[in-house]
Formats: sequence, structure tokens, C-alpha cells
Amino acid sequence: MTAMREAGRMPAIDVVDETFLAVPRERVATVFADPAAWSRFWPDLDVELMTDRGAQGVRWTVVGERVGTMEVWLEQVLDGTVLHYFLRVDPAGRDRRRTRAEIRRDARADRDEGRRRQRDAKRIAFALKRDLEGGRPAGEPPEHREKRQRNENRHG
Repeated sequence: MTAMREAGRMPAIDVVDETFLAVPRERVATVFADPAAWSRFWPDLDVELMTDRGAQGVRWTVVGERVGTMEVWLEQVLDGTVLHYFLRVDPAGRDRRRTRAEIRRDARADRDEGRRRQRDAKRIAFALKRDLEGGRPAGEPPEHREKRQRNENRHG
């Protein structure tokens, strides 16, 4: 159990993000199933696999300088997938006996770190959207890319 849960409080960094990708969740799941991708997406986090949920996503334990949990939940919605991302971590070894000035300083640092992690989550999601949707025009079904490729192969 993480320190944040033991103390019954919110983690210092609590990131929640959702992005719709117009691709089947199994395609998105293959990206997160690859442990090599984890260090590319989160190079400054040490993660250990907690639960591989297949097409539904992955859960990790975060260890090292930050401790807590991280999860990617993939929800099939209409003709695509909602990528839900959760990061809940605390700095490792933070002394609970701090002065008010130290508490304020740490709160500012946590807020800035949380914002950075939010931007990182969206950057990852949009990169996946770009790569997996492959230039699919807005409003076109996910199969558009595969149909276009088949047509190009027939005529090219």
C-alpha cells in the first residue's frame, strides 16, 4: 500500500487524462503491452508491471524518486477507444515534519510537476492518435486507413 493511501489523503501528483482514438482498443493495447514502450513514454519513471489486463490496459507500480501507481485503461467506445490515463504518485522519502515554508515550496513543486505530467500525458495520447489513426480524416470510420491502403495497393 502506498504512503498516500495509508495517510488517507490525495497523492502529491494526481493526473487523470482521457483521449479518444479512432482505432480498436486491441491495437492500442499492443502499444502498452510492450515494456520497451514504457521507458519511451515515461523515461523518468521507474515502473513495475502490476497487472496486464490485455485489451483493457495495464497497471503499474511506480518506484524510485516517485512512488505510487499508474494505469492505462482502454475503454471500447463506439468505433474507437477512450484511452484513460491515471498517475498517482508522491515524492519518495519526503519528511512529514516540515516547516510551513517547506510545505508551501513542496506544494508549488508538486503543482508544477503535476502540470508537466498532464502535458506529457496529452503529448503521448496525441502521438498515439497520430500514429495509430494514420491520417484518418475527421468523421471517417477507423477502417478508412486500411481501405485506403488496400486501394493504393491495388492501383499502385
